[in-house]
Amino acid sequence: MEFFVTNPSSSPAAASGGMGFSGYQKFVVGVLAFLQFTIVLDFMLLAPLGAIVIPALKITPGQFGDVVSAYAFAAGVSGILAAGFADRFDRKKLLLFFYSGFMLGTLCCALAHTYNELLLARMVTGLFAGVVGAASMAIVTDLFPMAMRGRVMGFIQSAFAASTVLGLPLSLALSSRWNWNAPFFMIVVVCTLVGAAIFSRLRPVNAHLTLHPDRNPVHHLRQTLTTRSYLIGYITTAMLTMGGFLLMPYSTLFIVHNVGIPVEQLSLVYLITGTVSAIMGPLIGRASDTFGKFRVFAFGCAATIVMVLVYTRMSHVGLWVLIVISALLQIGIFSRMISSSALMSALPKPADRGAYMSISSSLQQMSGGIAAMLGGLVVKEAADGRLLHFEVLGDVLVCTTLLSFVLMFFVNRRVSAAAVPVLPGNAGQES
Repeated sequence: MEFFVTNPSSSPAAASGGMGFSGYQKFVVGVLAFLQFTIVLDFMLLAPLGAIVIPALKITPGQFGDVVSAYAFAAGVSGILAAGFADRFDRKKLLLFFYSGFMLGTLCCALAHTYNELLLARMVTGLFAGVVGAASMAIVTDLFPMAMRGRVMGFIQSAFAASTVLGLPLSLALSSRWNWNAPFFMIVVVCTLVGAAIFSRLRPVNAHLTLHPDRNPVHHLRQTLTTRSYLIGYITTAMLTMGGFLLMPYSTLFIVHNVGIPVEQLSLVYLITGTVSAIMGPLIGRASDTFGKFRVFAFGCAATIVMVLVYTRMSHVGLWVLIVISALLQIGIFSRMISSSALMSALPKPADRGAYMSISSSLQQMSGGIAAMLGGLVVKEAADGRLLHFEVLGDVLVCTTLLSFVLMFFVNRRVSAAAVPVLPGNAGQES
């Protein structure tokens, strides 16, 4: 049986998107945002360090793409394997277990000094990271009504921007001062603090257990995979992810060798574009709750298409031109990310949320890995270091964006036709 919210946080005021967060809700949003910060920074770190890691380990751009893909494929496999069990445990305990494994994998990255060691370490990190993201999104969906999820996703997704504003410049500084391994030690320290906060203050998130989840993990996985109403969400997730991963692993090399920006100025680029994204994230989330999540998604798609066509065709432009174009591109991408995350969170039933989020996370990682590998096959490195055919990746991203818009139209129609349930046991934790 599904329950509708009767607590104050889901009152008409909340439905209008005008209700503020309670003290505990602010803690949940804050700690999950910091958790997302460590996950995102750990993954994004290799992209800006590519110009340092490739010569340091004496590897090719193709091998570097393999390192990025190894993380993604490992995360994808773990998400599928964990999906059958994801709704059988308290989500807090599930989160802590996999976050501990993620910390261990990151420590292995910090200790790696060869290509094979780094490849193996990224696989270990990915095995645990994939489930961490799924568990945290399931917690958000359990604890917050649909009318507030745009704002919640806006703050949590701003971890991407925070990793750019704070994490990447600091990581680049650490890698320049010592070695490329140093930033991974920093992530381990932050993970320790975040894990301690989750362990000590996050309340159990277990009301879904009262719905008697499927005790057969294989059956639960198969049922969640084949539910017709979930399939469109999976396909949309894959399309959204593939587009982003086509450019990300090679953007730093493109900026340095094609655009002509020195490595020393990368920190300024990430700092300014990240600051813009950090400011816009919560505003985009509020706009999603106020004006409609699909409308904001449509705006994000249009902005992304225009700016991708401009970005991937840049050649020897000035620093500030690059920063403006990058910032506008980030706004388009964030509008898609935040609104789509909030909208698709309404698809799964309460008893299936853990499994659905795990499968979605797995698809994200696998799609990202496939996109990174395809990107490595398309782009080539010229004798002077320039990347060739980078604009082709931009054209493919435009196609995936258009397809995701069509798919999201049907997601929005399905969500709008259904009432959104919230678990009464978890709803009591919001106040």
